[in-house]
Amino acid sequence: MTAADTLPLWLPATDALAMLKVRPQTLYANVSRGRIRTRPDAVDPRRSLYHRDDVQRLATRRQGRRSDAVLAGEAIQWGEPVLASGISTVVAGRLYYRGQDACVLAEEGTLEQVSALLWEGPAARFASSPMPAAPASSTAPLAGAMTALAGRAAADPPARGRGRPALLQEAAGLMGMLADALAGPSRGALVHERLAAAWRRPRAADTIRRALVLLADHELNASTFAARVTASTGASLAASVLSGLAALSGPLHGGAAHATLGLARAAAREGVDAALHEWLSLGRRLPAFGHPLYPQGDARAGALLAHVELPAPYAELRDAGERLMGEKANVDFALAALTTAHRLPPHAPLVLFALARAVGWIAHALEQQATGTLIRPRARYTGRAPGATAVH
Repeated sequence: MTAADTLPLWLPATDALAMLKVRPQTLYANVSRGRIRTRPDAVDPRRSLYHRDDVQRLATRRQGRRSDAVLAGEAIQWGEPVLASGISTVVAGRLYYRGQDACVLAEEGTLEQVSALLWEGPAARFASSPMPAAPASSTAPLAGAMTALAGRAAADPPARGRGRPALLQEAAGLMGMLADALAGPSRGALVHERLAAAWRRPRAADTIRRALVLLADHELNASTFAARVTASTGASLAASVLSGLAALSGPLHGGAAHATLGLARAAAREGVDAALHEWLSLGRRLPAFGHPLYPQGDARAGALLAHVELPAPYAELRDAGERLMGEKANVDFALAALTTAHRLPPHAPLVLFALARAVGWIAHALEQQATGTLIRPRARYTGRAPGATAVH
């Protein structure tokens, strides 16, 4: 056991300041930027405690003069933004779309209205695409979407050099095609209505609408960055969306809600305490708790859970998880709870995420195309020294 292992997970301000060797203002600035997670002190709720791992990471960064390579590497790992963007940002624990609070927009707005805001274009209806899409699958919902996007990516002209009105029209068509692939042929005027009809859950339509609005964009996450890199080459909008969808398919990005569904099923069978103990004993971090950009709790989760009647065992699971992790449930937990509460298909969280976030991917692709620049970072080489003699 090391000295660090004996330290508590949550530190008072005095200890955090001593480790960082900074003024209180710098500590608070790091909290507001999402670099250090905090929680109220149970003994004195007026005071805050600071996550030891976050404080230690920043303290390590401050040791010595950092090279350009180190600074660049830190920027890619939850550091300062690596690209300028006017689409969305998280400030003081709130998500904003072009300056408008996403949680406020979710009260009445639709995904189509949010697309007009993020794309800075006229409101568009995501009508069924004239190009046939693979039918929606009950077991692999992304397969049809990827197949359809691959066909469009191979056939559509590059986005570079084309006028914005044409790109906006193409974007609306892409969203219609995605809805066809993920939800089946159109059975409603708006995306949330189509999904509710496809899943035969009309009473879930309004909550689905809220989820779609809250998920439309989230700064430069992994899938959005992938979409922007593709867009920077001048590729078609379909190619950019396909890149984003491919990144979303990974378990570390789009799989947390699905894992939470599994955890909830285990909790229903075995009891919450037993399920959590087994999960943690396997060395797995609890899914859907905490988020680096929301040290005080994911605002999107609160906005969605306010309209979901938590089914058993979600309320108990949330309380136990937050107690064990010291962090609040995030939007992935809310998506899993929504899915169970309305008896949606197990792939519903991923479908909601993919359809909503495609709006954001397109917004970033349009923004990147407008810059006319190629995203091409350098690598920090860690291999054998150039010119070294090979060992046989």
